[in-house]
Amino acid sequence: QERSYDFTIARGTIAPDGYEKDVLLINGQFPGPTIEANWGDIITVTVNNAITGPEEGTALHWHGLIQTDTPWEDGVPAVSQCPIAPGKSLTYSFKADLYGTSWYHSHYSAQYAGGLIGPMIIHGPDSAQYDIDLGPVLLTDYYHKAYYDILEEVMGTNLSLIAPKSVNNLINGKMDYNCSLVTDGTPCTNDAGLAKFQFTTGKAHRLRLINAGAEGIQKFSIDGHTMTVIANDFVPVQPYETELVTLGIGQRTDVIVQATGNPASVYWMRSSISNCSLTIQPDARAIIYYPSAPTYAKPNTTAWIDNTPQCANDPLSSTTPVYPITPTPGPATTITLTIGDTINSTGNFLWTVNSVSFRADYNAPLLLLANAGNTSYPYAPEWNVYNTGNASSVRLVVENNTPAAHPMHLHGHNMYVLDEGTGSWDGSVVNSENPQRRDVQLVQPDGYLVVQYDAVNPGVWPFHCHIAWHVSGGLYINLLELPAEIAEYHPPESSKQTCVDWAAFTNVDVVDQIDSGL
Repeated sequence: QERSYDFTIARGTIAPDGYEKDVLLINGQFPGPTIEANWGDIITVTVNNAITGPEEGTALHWHGLIQTDTPWEDGVPAVSQCPIAPGKSLTYSFKADLYGTSWYHSHYSAQYAGGLIGPMIIHGPDSAQYDIDLGPVLLTDYYHKAYYDILEEVMGTNLSLIAPKSVNNLINGKMDYNCSLVTDGTPCTNDAGLAKFQFTTGKAHRLRLINAGAEGIQKFSIDGHTMTVIANDFVPVQPYETELVTLGIGQRTDVIVQATGNPASVYWMRSSISNCSLTIQPDARAIIYYPSAPTYAKPNTTAWIDNTPQCANDPLSSTTPVYPITPTPGPATTITLTIGDTINSTGNFLWTVNSVSFRADYNAPLLLLANAGNTSYPYAPEWNVYNTGNASSVRLVVENNTPAAHPMHLHGHNMYVLDEGTGSWDGSVVNSENPQRRDVQLVQPDGYLVVQYDAVNPGVWPFHCHIAWHVSGGLYINLLELPAEIAEYHPPESSKQTCVDWAAFTNVDVVDQIDSGL
């Protein structure tokens, strides 16, 4: 079945926490509309670029989907497509090839930090029993400056501004803000309002947690209730109990919560930005109402004590996929990727992978070059392309030589997470018969991450840090997979037309690309 959506992207003004701010919106909404489908459906989304004053290109990425046979639908400008030019449209069409909870977002510069995000729910078989699906719970750090103004500081030469702090934290786009802190005259309303959820006494509730923020690691909990984790990203896991769920940027966790509270009670739902991240106000709250609780009631419940590591996901030993897959032992290709940072000759702070900071060329999408048989880029080392040829299995050994945690995201695959930790990898694999699979995994500060994937999906697949400011700073590589098969693809006419339109736009307007482009 086909599920069709029509999205118009334009500037707007919103005040989700009471502070009035200029943003980018999809159909005037923040968060953007929820995409819903059943496993195996075809999702089509027509994206109309109505961004003016000033104009910007755009492109939407459908996070976590594999895009088998449709790599040009992945939504990454300069990689799978040219950006959608101002005033132009592009219709994406792709299969709901995995099921569970995810999200979509702009992959053009740091636009998604300016509001271009929304949940994507794909219904499929249930790996655990529950009664009520409460739907997506988006957890997003929040900034009061416009995304482009923050980006100019992040990519500038004043090194005191390269690591911006969020000023608030939202649940489903809502939270209060203390307007007495506003000194620049911007309109601000106190008590803007919190997200509200209904629990039914005695029932099991599914919550779909999504970290759709720009930088902050989220620590999610519900006062007085434990949670049963049933999925990480698009992968159902053997259920395990926890009081607190850790989510790096881009990660999702589905939990089941038993409504054991008193029918007249109200509880705080909380998400706090970890002290591994950068924020002025870390604590988001929402209210859970039981059936006979008065709607004016405010909770006075107590938070769980957070004893979890601040920069790491749950131990790999506790996250076991329901459907077991054993990765190929002894991978065909191993690539060591060392994360570092540098100050370039003009004084800008950049992130690097193997000493190269990525920079995109919007006018030359790598997938379309590879489709035309061009798979070698000696004059553009900043494109950071790793050609894995016809390797059947690829292992990435990530060495993080920086004091920051990085949520590493692989497009086009669920990756096997073989090991992670601090220091250096000793060669061991956690749960080698059935390791955790997901599409984002945190690598700890001064730590390591070892992932592996089956190279069965011809395409050019990004592997990058999902912190908006870090990918803007170049913490990104491309994995060129099965190039001989890419050459046999026939991209749709819209793929070529989008590049024709973008070329026409950039012939008149020179795009001031102040960051990596992604």
